[in-house]
Amino acid sequence: MRRTAAIAVPALAAIALLAGCATPPPAATTEAGEPEPTSALECAQMVTNSGGLNDRSFNETSWAGMQRAQAELGVEANVLVSTSETDLAPNVQAAVDTGCGFVLTVGYELAAATAEQAEANPDVQFAIVDEVVEAPNVRPIVFDTAQAAFLAGYTAASVTETGIVATFGGGNQPPVTLFMDGFAAGIDAFNEAKGQDVRLLGWDPETQDGTFTGDFENVQLGQTQTQAFLAQGADVILPVAGQVGEGAFRASLDAGGEALVIWVDNDGYDTLPEEFRPLLLTSVLKNTEDAVVEAIADAAEGGLSAEPVIGTLENGGVEIAPFHDLDPRVSAETKAELDALREQIIAGEIVVESPSTP
Repeated sequence: MRRTAAIAVPALAAIALLAGCATPPPAATTEAGEPEPTSALECAQMVTNSGGLNDRSFNETSWAGMQRAQAELGVEANVLVSTSETDLAPNVQAAVDTGCGFVLTVGYELAAATAEQAEANPDVQFAIVDEVVEAPNVRPIVFDTAQAAFLAGYTAASVTETGIVATFGGGNQPPVTLFMDGFAAGIDAFNEAKGQDVRLLGWDPETQDGTFTGDFENVQLGQTQTQAFLAQGADVILPVAGQVGEGAFRASLDAGGEALVIWVDNDGYDTLPEEFRPLLLTSVLKNTEDAVVEAIADAAEGGLSAEPVIGTLENGGVEIAPFHDLDPRVSAETKAELDALREQIIAGEIVVESPSTP
């Protein structure tokens, strides 16, 4: 089922957009003044998971892709925002009921509703982000984030001053634990290369269990968990919990900047409050935006495949962000080692393993 997608590597900038129907751009014309042929796909619907639209995570970057598709392809982009689990299935039904030929759903919470509606509406083309739904009219858009998280783990181990780093997730689900497995593997690689013993709190790749808040929205939960990690000596934190992860920054700021934080999904330097920037070490990126544009373009041409698109380091679907303000904290030696590790992963010389690998 696996194939690689040709995905470019733009900086993932935050786009604050209002939910609802957007106005399509004016129709393009030829030199003779005649309207250019329009796509057979007139409109596309997106359904967010319960984290809402402006989650500084995959809902936001998916919507950015929808907006780009509107601007570049002339396909009217609309979004239905879910604010609780009870909104999920009704919103997918509502998206189908609009008559649009393409529906994008975001996250594992929407897998069951997507599968149900895809079976009931074989003429509608679906895509789902961060989950695999096996149906002939559903394209899964998934990311091997463990590859990029490996680089983030190696970086974290290189900059820790206490020898203790930590991670927590919003829930024990494959899209979450994939980050955590890669992070742990990167730390192990650093320890082996340098003869060090940097410890990881919050995740055990052997048992596939660790620390979870059980929520992706309540920032206070992330703050409380980070305070517990700080008390144990951790000075680099990787939250994989959507908005809950902002609590890691809050806790560190309250402690006088005691810990650095690694963000996920998009570049937190662009999407998070500016006050967090001095604590942001890097971000583990998923290039959701380009993958969504590609899916809509294929649907517009009538060629959307059910074969998953898998973002990797090789095709630019995953990466780590620049170190921005903390660039001086990462040595030239470590940067060179990261470049070499990236190439080894791409070449298959290093395989970052996880039970959650797509």
